Amino acid sequence: MDSLSSLLPIIQFAITPVILISGMGALMITLTNRMARIVDRTRELAEKIPDSDPDERSHLEDQLAIMWRRTLMIRRAVTANGLSMLVSCLMIVALFAAAMFDWNMRLVVLLLFGASIVLLTASLVDFLRDIFISLHALKLQVDRARQKPATRAPWAMGGKPDA
Repeated sequence: MDSLSSLLPIIQFAITPVILISGMGALMITLTNRMARIVDRTRELAEKIPDSDPDERSHLEDQLAIMWRRTLMIRRAVTANGLSMLVSCLMIVALFAAAMFDWNMRLVVLLLFGASIVLLTASLVDFLRDIFISLHALKLQVDRARQKPATRAPWAMGGKPDA
């Protein structure tokens, strides 16, 4: 019973990274769903190109360029999130190794936690960038449907957001 009670503090320390991994797993589901949607939409657009007139073709190629950019961003977000989860798992291993072998792993655990948070932040930044770009692509599509000239992205240098 004594050995079991000595594991309790270790398990309590490991709870924080486990909760972090759980949250990152939910983010990963969101990111992979976005990736699947982007891939499906890209395939739809690419199939329309051979039968399109020059004006439509130009619009489709612009949309494909945006989709490619979004795909790269989401891939970076998925990669950073996956690495963050991996680093968090290594942190749990380091916590248990430190407790079992009485090693001083304070710096290792601190660095692993910091790396995990930095990677998670990078993932979220790319996720938010993808949202802005997808909204800009939607705006282009709406403007085209209304036969209005295309607007610049609100974050572009010197550009003003449309109302």
